[in-house]
Amino acid sequence: MQWYTRMRAVTQLAAAVLSCLAAIVPPVVAHHSIAGAYDTRREVTIEATVDRFRFVNPHPMLSVRVETEVWQLEMDNRRELTREGMTEDSFKPGDRIVVAGNPSRSEARRLYIRRLDRPSDGFVYEQVGTRPRITRTGR
Repeated sequence: MQWYTRMRAVTQLAAAVLSCLAAIVPPVVAHHSIAGAYDTRREVTIEATVDRFRFVNPHPMLSVRVETEVWQLEMDNRRELTREGMTEDSFKPGDRIVVAGNPSRSEARRLYIRRLDRPSDGFVYEQVGTRPRITRTGR
């Protein structure tokens, strides 16, 4: 009987540990690598006009127009951008911007933003290492 009680306790402990691991592992696996989705060895610079800004999780996106083409621009995660002062009103349709970023490995006209300048008011967004930084040059 003592053997049965021990085995039951070990089985319950193993089930509890596996349940905890199952809760932790999916979010980690779901997050993508920037280097996996974007070619970090190349950088493209575009001048564009904002069509739409989606301040969504996990990564805010800008839809912009470069002449007649529509581009999709991905930013750092929303939580860190909010901490830097970005809001859903940070970009408006018609804003003129200059963007340097890494091109997508699988989609044409898609960039991961490394630097964004809005000359009209001196707004600058930069991806510095793994952290975003927002400044204004005060023009």
